[in-house]
Amino acid sequence: MRSSLRRAPLRTLAVLATVALLPGLVAQPASAEAPVKGWPAPIDGSTWENQDHMTWDDYRKPPGTNWADPALKPTKRTFKGAVVLADYPDQEFAVTQPTHSTVFGNPGPAASNIPRADVAKFYQDFLNKPQAINRGHTINEYWMEDSGGRMGVDLTAFGPYRLPGKSFEYGMEFQPDACPPDANCKRDLRADAGAAWRADVGDVAKQFDFIFYLSAGQDESATWQEFGVMKFGEPGNVPDEFGPGVAGMPNAASTRYVPWTSWKSAASIWPNAVTGSSTQAESSGQAVYAHELSHILGIGDNYNNPFGTPPSRTYTGPWEMMSRGSFNGPGGPHTRWQIPATQGGSMGSHHMLRTKMKLDIIDPEDVLKLDRNQLAKTGPVSARITARSVLPGQGAYSGINIALTGGDLSPKCDRSKDPFCDGGGYHNYTVEVVDRMGSDSFAPDSGVLIAKTKNQDNAPFEWIIDANPADIGMTDYKKPDGTPVPIPIGDYRQLNDAAFKAGTGAASKYEYTDEANRLKFLVSDIERDRKGVLSYVVTVASLDGGGSQARGVSLWPSAPAFAKQGLASCSFPVLNTGNAKGAVAPYNTDTYRLSASTSAKGWEVRLPNELSTVPFGGRSSATAHAKRAAGGDHVAHIKLTATSIADPAKTATSFCTAFAF
Repeated sequence: MRSSLRRAPLRTLAVLATVALLPGLVAQPASAEAPVKGWPAPIDGSTWENQDHMTWDDYRKPPGTNWADPALKPTKRTFKGAVVLADYPDQEFAVTQPTHSTVFGNPGPAASNIPRADVAKFYQDFLNKPQAINRGHTINEYWMEDSGGRMGVDLTAFGPYRLPGKSFEYGMEFQPDACPPDANCKRDLRADAGAAWRADVGDVAKQFDFIFYLSAGQDESATWQEFGVMKFGEPGNVPDEFGPGVAGMPNAASTRYVPWTSWKSAASIWPNAVTGSSTQAESSGQAVYAHELSHILGIGDNYNNPFGTPPSRTYTGPWEMMSRGSFNGPGGPHTRWQIPATQGGSMGSHHMLRTKMKLDIIDPEDVLKLDRNQLAKTGPVSARITARSVLPGQGAYSGINIALTGGDLSPKCDRSKDPFCDGGGYHNYTVEVVDRMGSDSFAPDSGVLIAKTKNQDNAPFEWIIDANPADIGMTDYKKPDGTPVPIPIGDYRQLNDAAFKAGTGAASKYEYTDEANRLKFLVSDIERDRKGVLSYVVTVASLDGGGSQARGVSLWPSAPAFAKQGLASCSFPVLNTGNAKGAVAPYNTDTYRLSASTSAKGWEVRLPNELSTVPFGGRSSATAHAKRAAGGDHVAHIKLTATSIADPAKTATSFCTAFAF
């Protein structure tokens, strides 16, 4: 049995406590407290970052790894993929053309004027050979890191093959009414490019597990907004250079999420996957390939229409590869149109725990599996969860899965009326930790993700619990006239601040209670070790019972505290005096709610952590900071109370004397 609190220092631990067991207690506010002069910073001080402001300087390599090294072999399987390149009579590959020469302003100076005969080799290396142009990052690296070395990808490129139809004849999936006269807009990229490739290579085609069809030019999913409403404002403003070039036809056309975009954008392919293959374009970043390969491997999409009517909150936003984690990368989502694709969409997020389990790319021993219906008997469970971009060490886990045996008991809600309705029907809760490291470097924040999940891919099959459900208040872009446009309620960036945190004064809550499903979640520690690896201790408890363990707590007095620059800090030993009665990890701890006060005139008391998690027979330390204002008493008696989460009848109180002159 692993010790679930390995590396946990015996100190005050911030914990998610339930309001049901402790009436009247309220979690800290959803927004971070502004730094106050004279008070220590929060123990969990990270805050979310706007994707638009990220650069490659935000990338942090997971310590002790080099997943991009092609000499590393996966422990489970290498998937072999063919990259089949296709261009058209009216559209050469952008990278073969002069810098900024296309109507979209591509290609960039990093890749232009490449001979057509060299394009296949260029994209094969761009996708899967560490080099300067891709910042040393590859698709193989993504899967090796995401799977902890269990799965890799090897790519071989072919072509380019000149297809018989014009480019728009393959790209107008959502715009049948915008097809020019005498054109055939039902052409099939897979059929034509696949036939050309197989005729060229013969039986070699049978050697591959899947096919990436790479189309010359743009990817509509990355241009419909940027070269639609963002650039032109209204459909009537779209100039002829972005139109079909056919008299009498409008220069705008319909698109997937909103009523219109420029015709040139609408005429581009939209990446998609079917069994055994997917389609991409030159502006598709490596995250798009990872997303589409996930489809090929059997995982569905888990995203909403951000502009849908009625509106719906995003399901998992930037935290999941099968949602808008495929948009992650420096520069944010509105840079995904660039060729070569080295900005937004170039480094997607990890898959969330539920999807990793389904793909079998996570060691089952690294997932702590619990059952909601058993927690009342076993008592609360505390486990150290390591950031998902790093393999967990001894005694730690990659995540927790809590089966909702008997079904999701949440009251019914109506997704047609409530944008925050999760739809119900979930089978599990999952808990995992994200750090801005490795492929998660371009996630918006670090912290603990709590999500409801389904066993089948019936979207939403993952629903992140938002620690800050209020509108995040971001500007999406500015109209051509300079008017700022806020992100809508359905935008994926509304979940930028969804992660839970540890301690008081943090940017997010440290607790979540699901009354209907009789569960509470408590983030009970944060630690970043000497190598920079982030982990949290998370406690999961039932609202219906604290287990058979005998609970108890004792507080020893703190030594006197003498103020420095007006601030005194008391340190109270916290002892778990209960009896485990044979319980072993991860059932061998108790978590205590802490509160502090003083009656001294002119003094204020704050706790950096409002809880402490301690093994049975063990000891921790709780800190209380006390600050004297001008004119206040010179001596203050600080009172600390600890209360068991599992049995609120078990409490202890102690004191500290603070001096300030």
